[in-house]
Amino acid sequence: AVVVGVIVSALVFAWQHAKHIRVESFFDENGSKVYELHGPLFFASIRNFQDLFECKNDPDDVIIELQHSRVMDHSAIEAIDSLAERYMNAGKKLHLRHLSPECRELLHKAGDLVEVNVLEDPRYHVAVNELA
Repeated sequence: AVVVGVIVSALVFAWQHAKHIRVESFFDENGSKVYELHGPLFFASIRNFQDLFECKNDPDDVIIELQHSRVMDHSAIEAIDSLAERYMNAGKKLHLRHLSPECRELLHKAGDLVEVNVLEDPRYHVAVNELA
């Protein structure tokens, strides 16, 4: 009974969090469309994730901003790859930006599965008015 309770609780948790994925879209200064993703991307949210994008109406350069999101599992990687393929078939480029170190590692482990351009995050430096 305890195991069944744990499984049911996990499924309810997954179902509730699948609804929390959302996107805000805007155009950046270069004319690229930026989709700012909010919420975890995992097996329960991939269907909603796929529906958030307008491949047909998007410009040639599209960026998925993942600063407020996490790629959680293999299903999420497959969803990103599927989305990248949709854009590629439409002659458009899809980029991922601001991946967490954990997400980068997960995508790196996926190897050839994911064909998407990961934009390097800018490196910030602090200037001080003192000599070392």
